[in-house]
Amino acid sequence: MKKQPEFNSLPDYHLHTILCKHAEGDIADYRKAARTQNIPEICFSDHCPNPDGYDPAHRMEMKKFETYSDMVSRVQDGEPPAVLFGIEADYYEGCEAFLREWLPAQQFDLVLGSVHYIEGWGFDNPAQRHVWDSVDVNETWRKYFELVGRLVDSGLFDAVGHLDLPKKFGFRPNDKELKEMAKPVLDRIAKGGMGMELNTSGIRRPVGEIYPSPLIVSMACEREIPICFGSDAHRPGEVGAEFDPALNLAKEAGYTHYFRIRGRTKELIPLPETLSV
Repeated sequence: MKKQPEFNSLPDYHLHTILCKHAEGDIADYRKAARTQNIPEICFSDHCPNPDGYDPAHRMEMKKFETYSDMVSRVQDGEPPAVLFGIEADYYEGCEAFLREWLPAQQFDLVLGSVHYIEGWGFDNPAQRHVWDSVDVNETWRKYFELVGRLVDSGLFDAVGHLDLPKKFGFRPNDKELKEMAKPVLDRIAKGGMGMELNTSGIRRPVGEIYPSPLIVSMACEREIPICFGSDAHRPGEVGAEFDPALNLAKEAGYTHYFRIRGRTKELIPLPETLSV
């Protein structure tokens, strides 16, 4: 990864569209929101479609992917902020059969890898939050990190999205247990040359904390895992939300750079001192 000149604001690499069936707003309005905040670059990374019926309620249909591509290309007009074409692809049992051929065939700038389900349970879905009251929290987190480890080992993704997502409703292991669970996964992320997203949507959730936690961000920094930033915006007003605390979190963990990406190739950029608007 090359090091590039410093910018005075951060790109937002995690934006959704109405095609995922749980977002709202015109794609042009997301871009306008970024422009008003002096965000230099945005990446639409909507939920990846699939042909096998996985989680159809929360992602675009295969037949709508061309529409998604066209929507993004229409706002790639050379004017700031730059607009990148990305995807958030879930890791689940059997996904490799489709993703291994399909992802490289697209012209993505960024492929985020995420885990939203454990054995058919949407653990971050508010409609299924009650299940947390009847499961072993530590065992659930172990299963989650096992899936993330398989995601990393697949080599299909550029960065891991919202790495400690299971904490959304406040159910989490203590720091000692979390460190033991996360260490092997972070080691594999570093070895695989992958990045990690600092996802600010956790501040808008019951847990009230960026994904991942300060502990995990510090562990990632020790391993020189490159980071990017994402709001996980599902409406234009969320673009760039809470990037100030995310920048502070990165710096407090010891980070001096973040990555920007084009055509799935990362470049390191110095972190700004503050965010300009």
